[in-house]
Amino acid sequence: MAGLRFRDRDAILTSEGLIFRVFGYTHPPEGYICDAEYAPAELFKSDNPKAFRTDGKSVFYKFYEDEGWKFIQKNFPHYMVFHKPLDRKVVGVCCADVAEVRKPEEALGKLVKKQPKDELLKALQKVLDIIIDHSKLSMKDFGVFGSLLHDFYHPKFSDIDIVVYGKDNLAQVRRVLQELYSDSGSSFSNEFEDDSPIKGKKWRFKNISPKEFVWHQKHKLIYGVFHDEASKRTIKVEFEPVKSWSEIHNEYGEIKTITWKGWVKAILLVKDDLEAPFMPSIYHVEPVKIIEGPKVEDLERVVSYLEEFRMQAWRDETVYVEGNLEKVETTSKSFHQITLTYGPRYYEQVIKSHNAT
Repeated sequence: MAGLRFRDRDAILTSEGLIFRVFGYTHPPEGYICDAEYAPAELFKSDNPKAFRTDGKSVFYKFYEDEGWKFIQKNFPHYMVFHKPLDRKVVGVCCADVAEVRKPEEALGKLVKKQPKDELLKALQKVLDIIIDHSKLSMKDFGVFGSLLHDFYHPKFSDIDIVVYGKDNLAQVRRVLQELYSDSGSSFSNEFEDDSPIKGKKWRFKNISPKEFVWHQKHKLIYGVFHDEASKRTIKVEFEPVKSWSEIHNEYGEIKTITWKGWVKAILLVKDDLEAPFMPSIYHVEPVKIIEGPKVEDLERVVSYLEEFRMQAWRDETVYVEGNLEKVETTSKSFHQITLTYGPRYYEQVIKSHNAT
C-alpha cells in the first residue's frame, strides 16, 4: 500500500490479525511508528479482565502499558522499523505490510448512519449532539477509537471513546466539558472527581502518587462520565486529542541523531504547552534545577510517549521530571531533551506539576 497517509490513532491491521495504532506524526519514509494495541487470542492471551475483546466471531486481547512493546519485540520483530536518528528499531509497520486500515473519522460516519442503533450508539449520538450544540463544532471534527473503531464494543458495557481533531476544537470541547461538569443537571461528570477510577488497582508508578495522578487527570477534563437515562448506565467518555492535517509536521527528515546521555531528575519551567495534548506530548521548557544527572545548559523540551503524562502541565507551571536525557542533533541546531518512553525504567518516569495536591 504505497502512498499511504496516516496520523495518530489511525489503525493498521496486519495479515496475522494484529492491530496497531499509528503513533504520533513523525515517521520514516518506509513505514509508520506504531503502538501494538490488540492481538487475536491465537497469538496472545491476557489475565487482565479488562483486556478481553470480541467482535462476535473472533476473540482479541488488548495490550496494556508496555505489554505490546514487549510482545512485538519477542514474537514479531519484523513489525519494527528502523529509526535512523536513534540508530535502532522501534515498533512499527512498513507500508508493504499494511493489510487493512481503519480511520476514526470514517468509522464514526458509519456508526452514526447505522440503523437500528443499539443503546451505546444512541448514547454516543447524544454525547456528540450535546457537545456540538454547546460549541461551533460539527460531526466532521470527531472520530471514534477503541472498541467502537474495531467493532469490539458491547452495547451494555463498553465505554465511548471519541477523537477530537485539532487544538482549537479540543479547546472548545474542554470548555464545554468544564461547563457540563459544573452543571448538576447536565448528565455529565468528571471521571476523576474522586479516586474511584484507580481504587483497588495495583499502583506501579514510583514517582507520582495515586493522589497526584488523580489531580492531574481531573484537570485535563477529557475524561468524563455520561449518565445515560435511556440505558440507566453511567458510561465513561474519553475525548482523545489528535492533530488536524494542517497541524502535522513530520520532522523525521530534519533529525540527524538522537543520543542517550543518561538518566536525569530535574525541576523545569514549562514555556510552551501547545503540543502537550497530543502524542507524543511535547513540553518546551527551561531548566530551574538539575537534581541528578548530566548538568546541561540547553535542555529545551520534554517528550512523552506515555499517555499517562499527556496534558500533564501547562505554560508557566513548574514541573518535576524524571526520565531519559537525550542529545538531539538536527539539520539546523543541537539541544537536549528528556524523553519518557517504553523501556526498562518505565515506572520511574514522570512529569508532574508542583501544583498537584
